[in-house]
Order: sequence, then C-alpha cells, then structure tokens
Amino acid sequence: MLPGSPLLLSRCTNLEGEYPQEPARSSVTTHSHGSRRRNLLFWAASLLLSAHVVFSYEVPIFDTDYSRQICSGMWSGQNTFINVSFESTSQGQLAMVIYEWSDYQYLGKVTSETDEYLPKTYVCTSDAVRGGFCNPSGLGHFIIDLPAGKSIENTTFWSARVAFPGGEGGSGNSTGQDLWDNPGGNPTPPPSEHTSPFRRGLRTRQAGLNPSPSGLLVYHEPIRYLVRKTGYYCVAVVPVTVLQTPPSSALQKRQSSDVHPSYRGTVLFRNVFDGRLAATDYPKVNVLLFIMLLLYSAWAVAWGWMCYKHVTEILPIQYYLSYLVGFLIVEMVANLAYYRYLNAHGKGTVSTVFLFVVAILDAGRNSLSFFMLLVVSLGLSVVRDNLGPTMRKAQLLSVAHFIFGVLYAVGIVELEFESTSALTLLLFVVPLAFTLSAFLMWILWSLNATISQLKARKQHYKLRMFQKLQYILLFVVFVVSIFFVVSTLTFTGRLAEDYAARSWKVRWWLLDGWLSLLYFFAFGGIAYLWRPSANNSR
Repeated sequence: MLPGSPLLLSRCTNLEGEYPQEPARSSVTTHSHGSRRRNLLFWAASLLLSAHVVFSYEVPIFDTDYSRQICSGMWSGQNTFINVSFESTSQGQLAMVIYEWSDYQYLGKVTSETDEYLPKTYVCTSDAVRGGFCNPSGLGHFIIDLPAGKSIENTTFWSARVAFPGGEGGSGNSTGQDLWDNPGGNPTPPPSEHTSPFRRGLRTRQAGLNPSPSGLLVYHEPIRYLVRKTGYYCVAVVPVTVLQTPPSSALQKRQSSDVHPSYRGTVLFRNVFDGRLAATDYPKVNVLLFIMLLLYSAWAVAWGWMCYKHVTEILPIQYYLSYLVGFLIVEMVANLAYYRYLNAHGKGTVSTVFLFVVAILDAGRNSLSFFMLLVVSLGLSVVRDNLGPTMRKAQLLSVAHFIFGVLYAVGIVELEFESTSALTLLLFVVPLAFTLSAFLMWILWSLNATISQLKARKQHYKLRMFQKLQYILLFVVFVVSIFFVVSTLTFTGRLAEDYAARSWKVRWWLLDGWLSLLYFFAFGGIAYLWRPSANNSR
C-alpha cells in the first residue's frame, strides 16, 4: 500500500453492485507538492486570475486522476479551513469524505477476515449493502466504521454523497432499486444563519464544527471544512455511477445509459499563514531562512569590523574567507527570496528558473567551502607557498561536488519521496555522498599531516589553531554520522501509509534544517580561528 493512502478504491464506483469495477490497483494516494510538475499551467493561470486575493495551498482534482485522495498538513488558527470547489461543467455524482489522519482507521470496513490482501470496502454500493457493510440509506457515501461507544461527533469526519446540478438522480429521473431515494423527498435543511441552504459545511452543530449532510448534497458552492486543530488532513473523492433504469439482464447492464461523473475542481488548504506553500515547507521561510539570514548578517558585520581594525595585517586566506562570507549572504537572500516568491505566486516558469539559480548557489557554497577548508588543511600560505599538482586535483573534486550538489538540490524539491523509487533517490544522493566523503577524508588526512609538520617545527601558535580546527571537524563528522543514521531510519519507513502524516511537521528539519545550522556553527568556528587580529604576523 502506498504511503499516506489508507484507501484502495476503484476509479469509478458503481452504485449498482453487479456492474464490473476496475481492479483495486487504482488506489487513493496522497498528493504532495510534487504533483505541481503536472499542473504547471494551472498554477500560472491561478496567478493571473487571483492577483488580489489571499493565496492558499491548492491542489487541482479531475475525474481522470489516478489518485483519489489529497492530503496535506495544516497549521491551524481561527480562520483556517479546507475548501473543495468544482467547475460549473461538472456533472454526475461522487462520494466525498474529509477527515484528519488520526481517524483514518475508522474509514471503510474489512472486506475479508481471511484474505488480508483484499482491500477494505470504502464506498457503500448495493453489493456492500447486501454484504452487510452498510445500510441502504448510506448508498453513495463513504463507509465509516466506528467502534462501540464512539460517535461520529467525536471524530473529524465530514462525509457526503454529492450531486452536481442536473445529476441528482442521474441525468434525470432515476428509478433504480439500488439507488437510494427518499420516498418522502429530500429533507429540508434546518434553519440556518446563512441565506443559502447549501452551506452545510459552514453550519455549526452542537458537537462539532463540520456536520455531514443527512441526505443528498446538491453542489451549488464550495464545500468548506473548518480546521481548528493542527494535523494532517485528507480529502477523498470517488465518482459514483448512477443507473437511469434498472437493467434486467447482463446485456442491458452493459448497454444501459449510466451516467459517468465528469468533474474538475480544486482542493484549497487555507493555513494560518497566507501563501501557496504546503504546510510542510512553510517553516523554511520564517524559522529557517529568515533566522539564518539574520545570523549570517550579524556575523558579516562582526567580520567586517575585524577586517577594518586590522586592514594592514590581513592574510590572503582571510581575503578568501571575506569573499565566502559575502557569497553566503547572497546565497541566503536568494533562498529566502525564492521561497517567498513560491509562497506568493506558486509553481511556474519563473519559479523553476529561480529554483535552478538557488540550486547553483547552494552547490557553489558547499563546493567553495570544502575547497577552502581543504587548501587550509593542506597548509597553503602557512606551511607551504603552493600546492603544485595537488591544487588541480582539489579543483576537479570541487567541480564534481558542485555538479552533484546541483542535482541533489533540485531533486529534494521536485521528487515525491513517498512515491519515488529507492533507486532514483540513490542516484541523487550517492554521487554527492561520494564526493562529500572524499572531501572529508582528504581534509582530515591533510590536517593530520599539517599538524605533524607543525609539531616537528615546534610552531606552537599555529599548531593550536590547526588542532582546534581538527576538533571542529571531528565534531562535524560525529554530528553528521548521528543524523545520517537518524535520517536513514526515518526515510526507511517512507513507504508506510502513515509516513507523511508522522513526518510532515519535521521534514524541513530532516532535509535542510539541521545541515544549515551545523554549517553555520562549523563555518563560524573556523572563521573565528582565522579571524583578522593583531597576531596575524605570527
């Protein structure tokens, strides 16, 4: 079963149970921000049409989708909600359910106690009624199986059978015996503070925010689901086929003019923040990038002041460090600008170009940092005047690390971790891991050799600097090793159905956060050792 997807449903459920259904391989799966690639033009159009509205994270849905479920984390507030809207050209009927992931275990009923590979029965059809999985009044609805003593009011479920205008009973009048039809007519909605009787999702009942409609819900305006608790929310939509006439034979069933749903719509996740970013990515903007930019800016000011005080004694390596400090500020500004642009305008051609620019800057930052650390460890300008052929080898390794770094930076943004194969992920990770390992091993070996030379020459002041550098690097290797094990264990479970629900809050930290923080402290410590001072001549 695919991760984040408890539902195994056919692409189109037929309310007439004997009708053949497509195999269960058409499963409801989780839509993540990776689906933006397929909908590039949709995002561009949305940008032009909504220039003056509050932006939210949106996922388009179509009747041709292979996936039938859209899930996303949500940071809750007083004005957070999920909106499901459909275009006016939509027709037919569908079963819909909205819920928070903690209640997914109650969705559907076990089809067979003996065959564990047989998927649950999720939608109430006539076959499901005959099998005792649901009642006739629930035809066309999702099946919710609650344990004894637990009521629907104590869950997060909102469930309805939705009909588009003109499709309340097929394409006209439906007389099918297996299609639920209230002989007394559809119930009249109770009095509401809203002028429209169809804003069922906005009314508040005594025991919950999102009461499910009791009968057939005729769609006239967006369905709103209020969110007042931070969590991982899912919207599942399954088309249901309505028969116009009760066929009396298998041939008539195949030839009957059943109404197949056709729809286009959008699921909008309105988080506590304004913007188009998914909830799992938003902490990068304020928590990570903005704070890191402030830290780097403060360090740049302090470094500039030290350079100004000792401008006549600055060494060549300190010039290189000054260039790297400036490059880091530019790189952090570019990263922050990219995510703010993506949050404001969504995925598009401009953001794709922006992504490659940021990826190049990130890879350049890493390659320049390792290259500079390597030549420092080799003792350039301290132990020896030049490195000879060794410099060319260091340059080639830096170029390779730069190329693989660009591929990795693009991959972690564009790939869907829940559905991407392990081999594909390794193709992005392994080459970068090899060049990174080569850098680290070469740096540690060179540093040990330099320390040995300084010990032999009894240059104690320089020796203490390089020994402190060694301690910093050993600390970095220790931390990276720990997080490598933690990350490996974390991503090993990425195929679990609840992986996305468990990890959406901390995925930004696992992918970017801890590495950014570790780099800052390591670079700050090294730059502090080689800072401009009155003792530069020593």
